[in-house]
Amino acid sequence: VQLQASGGGLVQAGGSLRLSCAASGRTFSRYRIAWFRQAPGKEREFVAAISPSGFSRYYANSVKGRFTISRDNADDTVYLQMNSLKPEDTAVYYCAAGLGDYDADGMDYWGKGTQVTVSS
Repeated sequence: VQLQASGGGLVQAGGSLRLSCAASGRTFSRYRIAWFRQAPGKEREFVAAISPSGFSRYYANSVKGRFTISRDNADDTVYLQMNSLKPEDTAVYYCAAGLGDYDADGMDYWGKGTQVTVSS
């Protein structure tokens, strides 16, 4: 599976962005998909994840209620809708796919990141 994240940009605090993760490969619908982010000087952290069917979704406490993850298996795409953005959401965002646990160790494929910058 090859993944390509897009949709990042510069936004003011309180604004919104929608990230997309486009996948190639016929087996996309089998994979758990997750978003991670890494801010300068910080460790990579989990943001959100979605099950293969889209029925189950998981969020980091820091984004719960503000971010929504969704997927369209017909288009092999996962989305991350980010609302009420805060300066602390500034980071490079990565999407990943895996068959294991919903953490970085469970991901088998990673896309290149997309930069999200939230100004105060």
